[in-house]
Amino acid sequence: MAQVTGDTMIGELLQIDENIAPILLNIGMHCLGCPSSQMETIEQAAMVHGIEPQSLVDEINDFLAKDGK
Repeated sequence: MAQVTGDTMIGELLQIDENIAPILLNIGMHCLGCPSSQMETIEQAAMVHGIEPQSLVDEINDFLAKDGK
C-alpha cells in the first residue's frame, strides 16, 4: 500500500492514484493540471490553500488504504 508524506509532490501523488484528484479539488486546488502545481509538495499546496498539511496527508493516506493502492 502506498503511503504519502507532506514532501510528496502533487504530480507524483496523482500518478499513485488519479482518484485522489477530487480530494484536492474539494479543498480548492483547482489548478491540478498546471505545471507549477505538479512540482508543489502536498505540504506546500495545503498551506497555500489554508489547510493543515498533516490533516491532508492523513486524509489521502486513509483514501489510499481503503482503495488498496
